[in-house]
Order: sequence, then C-alpha cells, then structure tokens
Amino acid sequence: MTFDIVTIFPAMIEHALAQGIIGRAIERGTLDVKVHDLRDFTTDRHRVVDDVPYGGGPGMVLKPDPIFRALDAIAAKRGAPLAVIMTSPQGTRFTQAKAGQLSGLEHVVLLCGRYEGFDERVRERVTEELSIGDYVLTGGELPALVVLDAVARFVPGVVGDEQSVVQDSFSRGLLDHPQYTRPPEIDALRVPDVLMSGNHAEIRRWRKREALSRTLDRRPDLLDAASLDDEEVQMLRQLKGARHERD
Repeated sequence: MTFDIVTIFPAMIEHALAQGIIGRAIERGTLDVKVHDLRDFTTDRHRVVDDVPYGGGPGMVLKPDPIFRALDAIAAKRGAPLAVIMTSPQGTRFTQAKAGQLSGLEHVVLLCGRYEGFDERVRERVTEELSIGDYVLTGGELPALVVLDAVARFVPGVVGDEQSVVQDSFSRGLLDHPQYTRPPEIDALRVPDVLMSGNHAEIRRWRKREALSRTLDRRPDLLDAASLDDEEVQMLRQLKGARHERD
C-alpha cells in the first residue's frame, strides 16, 4: 500500500516511521511511504506556506497553491491517489471500521494541517476529512501518523500475526478482553486460574465474557452496533441482569 504525507515538519513523520512494526514494514516494502515537505512546493525565496486570513482574525492559514502543486507532483510521480485525506478537528470521527475501509485502497495521501487550518479551497481536492477526536492539536502530523498506523495494521504482511488484528478492540464493536503473562503472581495479584487451566473452551468463554463486561462498563455505547454471536447475546443478558440486581 502506498502513502504520501504532506507536511511542513517532515522530520516529525520520518522519525516516527523509522521505528517498530511500521518501520519494518517500510523496510520490507510492504508499505511504500513518502514524506513531502510542503515548503518544497512554494515559489518564493522564503518558502512561505501560510498567509493572513481574508476578513481579519487571529492566526495564519495554509495557502492553497503549494498544496495544489504538491498533489499534482504526487499524482505525476506516484500515480493519482484514490483518497486525499485532510486531518482536521472538523472532520468525521476516525474509527477502526474506517481504518479497515481505507486499507483496501492502493494509494492514500494525507495532508497535515497547521495554524488555523487550510484555505477552504483545498477541500475541493480532498476526498475525506478525518478527526481523531474532539480536541485540537498544534498540527496534523500526529493525526496523520495515527491514521497511517491504524490503516497499516490491516494491510497483509504488516503485522506478523494477522489473527491479532482480527481480535483487536473495536473490530467487532467490543473492547478487548484482559491480557496476562508471566509471572503467574506478583504482589499478591494473580492471573485468573482459568487462563492457566489448559481448558481452551473455558478460556474462550472467559475471554468473551470479560470482553463483554469491559465494554459494558467502559463503552456501553458500542454494544448497540456490536456483532455478537448467540453465546455472547446470552452472556450480555446475564451481565446486564446481574448489574440490575446489584444496583
């Protein structure tokens, strides 16, 4: 899968991409990621990418012409992208489902916002506007990395154990069940006996029940759209009944 990221701080992106699973996927060629410095697409000697807003007001606005040149250059050298994504707090909420959808595309461009945002005309070249949450950051580099990381996990060959992606939180609308490793006890805190029992059927049921319980406690809103099997439906009914009696 091909990603192009346009930013005025390329080092922020490049340093992050050099590490971990994503870094190894880039080294193997499973992911093709290129970072573009927006200032390279300016025409003045000071390499200015922003200007004051028409009508007055605080802050600066990213100019449209360097961004248009960047998109034209990417299309000419790397092929026309199937999605041009603007990171913005005004965008739709980025979700696991959206990450999975984007992973089916061959080529995605991510535009990193700064200052007061983009000149509105940039949106004419954008296919999607995404937000990673209801808060404002100093720039779009971190959201772009979040989007790339979440999407890349769905690309075959990026994560060594692809089954772990299937079982991730939110993949079926549930949070993940608790995880434990050795030692079996530390500071009087024990691993649940069922996980060390070797009874795989009981372990499977325990993990289902714990995932449902955790979701019910922390994110009950997810359950309305969760994909549950018959066993999980029964477990959820029992959990709700127990909570109702306790309350």
